[in-house]
Amino acid sequence: MTTQSAPVWRSLLFIPANNQKFVGKAHTRGADGIILDLEDSVAPEQKAAARLALPAAARQVAANGIDVLVRVNAEWLPEDIQAAATAAVRALLLPKVNTAAPVLKAAALLDRLEGERGLPPGSIRLLAQIEDVRALPNLDAIASSTPRLLGMSLGSEDFSASAAMLPLPETLYGPNQQVVFACRRAGILPFGFPASITLFSDLDALQHAAIQATAMGFVGAFCIHPKQVPVLNQAFTPASAAVLDARTLLAEFARAEAEGRGVFAFKGKMVDLPVILRARELVARAEAIAAIPAR
Repeated sequence: MTTQSAPVWRSLLFIPANNQKFVGKAHTRGADGIILDLEDSVAPEQKAAARLALPAAARQVAANGIDVLVRVNAEWLPEDIQAAATAAVRALLLPKVNTAAPVLKAAALLDRLEGERGLPPGSIRLLAQIEDVRALPNLDAIASSTPRLLGMSLGSEDFSASAAMLPLPETLYGPNQQVVFACRRAGILPFGFPASITLFSDLDALQHAAIQATAMGFVGAFCIHPKQVPVLNQAFTPASAAVLDARTLLAEFARAEAEGRGVFAFKGKMVDLPVILRARELVARAEAIAAIPAR
């Protein structure tokens, strides 16, 4: 199976797949990706209609240069994937993942559909939503289940309900960090922030949570309201001063290597390999973000 390089998705905005008004405006929201939703934001009696509307909605959003993802229903997995497996869709978001089984099932379905529809093998990636305390012991198995799996995220509201706790930064920090660690062990991307996804009226609180998320190792997050998009984009973009520092540090490192010095000082601190690796990652991320086409 071939795979695509990892995308830069600082903000992924949920939009009901059957809301044509929202679909038509999706490209104006500033999000790095749009998640066309077949699950929570679609009423049960509208599921079939949303599934029928999905292929055209995906083409419309993708035509404006926006990455398209689709959140499917766990109970309608084959039907939803049948509708979503098109050239316009970059990834499927699998909800309520407690074990590797649904990820493997989705991957097998995509293997078949890509072959039948002439799509590049492995072109449609997967993301897993962790939404139950029962999933925590299985995070490593989920994260390493298939090369199609691009990342994982903790669903704050459902997870908190399963734990009988409130979705607060203090309670969500621990499970979110577990998701980050599992993602890093498997070499996939962690998405999220340690707060409720419903934060769209208190943007200061969202900003604080998103900044904390970058410190924890997250690379982006899902959101449910356009107001959240610029907050996430800013928080998950390295500050220009930090990028300049990293570039200067790497230049000093190159000089130190040329002079045979293994350790050197930079801004009053000793520098060793982990510091260099963080600087390289920060510069690479800044360059990837700078390459995102203006919308």
